[in-house]
Amino acid sequence: MQWGVWKRGLQAGLKTTWILSKIIVPVTIAVTFLKHTPVISWVVSLFAPVMNWLGLPGEAAIVLAFGYILNLYAAIGAMFVLPLSSYAIFVLAIMLSFCHNLLVETAVAKRMGLSATVVFLIRLSASFGSAVLIRLFAGSGQAAADGKIGQVPLDPYFWQMGLFQFVGELLHQAWSAVWQLAIIVIPLMLAIQILKEIHFLDRLSRIMGPVTKLLGIRMNLSIPLLAGIFFGLAYGAGVILEATQKEHFSKRELYLLVLFLVLCHAVVEDTLLFVPLGVNAWLLLGMRLLAAIGVTACLSRIWRESTLVQKQAIPNGNP
Repeated sequence: MQWGVWKRGLQAGLKTTWILSKIIVPVTIAVTFLKHTPVISWVVSLFAPVMNWLGLPGEAAIVLAFGYILNLYAAIGAMFVLPLSSYAIFVLAIMLSFCHNLLVETAVAKRMGLSATVVFLIRLSASFGSAVLIRLFAGSGQAAADGKIGQVPLDPYFWQMGLFQFVGELLHQAWSAVWQLAIIVIPLMLAIQILKEIHFLDRLSRIMGPVTKLLGIRMNLSIPLLAGIFFGLAYGAGVILEATQKEHFSKRELYLLVLFLVLCHAVVEDTLLFVPLGVNAWLLLGMRLLAAIGVTACLSRIWRESTLVQKQAIPNGNP
């Protein structure tokens, strides 16, 4: 492997870490500051009934708000400094995997000609539905097993702390968040660069026929599908939009493609980001894949276009 490949991967990793740090550091500092104010208690009290019904502490509402409105990095920045049990972290990881960065990723779907409202509701339903299912299967015993669910730590307010102590905690939390991000993102970007150099995605698309058939879409959409799976809706938006502009795809195919991707996209990056928080990466990845394949395959069997529409929209006749 040439040094240039490693150099480009390292540069991409450092650049990405810098860009994402500009998101995580302010959020981490903001959450750390809020932790030493009455705001956390107010949010906990307001959302505690809904969160507790899902087996989560009230603080989980803060994490979900950052993830839904901003992105996973902002949510993880909040998770670094909030007192969350291993059960709560796992449930939040599942919920956020299905639904995050709504403003950007819903806009991408809208550019593809899909209903922003439908995509928005699908993602929220998947997020909260997964939490409900985990709660039902795990039962209340698992939620209470860690002993932190529903408890709010009595952190001193910032005006009760010494200046150096307070500033020191802010800097420590910010540095910890950046370090945890860097040890995941830099190796990840190196791996992605290597995959690009060896044309791994091009070769992989040739064996995607059975998968696209199962999902009810044409093989022509395998590259956008792979781009979304590996790089996410936002990062893979260019590939997806380019494909839809060059060739006509039916609304059914686009909805099926987006449905799969909103449930399972950026599988490497999004999954590994939760590893420093103690989340089982294989379990998280497996649940996302099963949910995406199962829901999309079932919908493709239920939602069948007429033969005439299929022939007009799909001249090659596959699937």
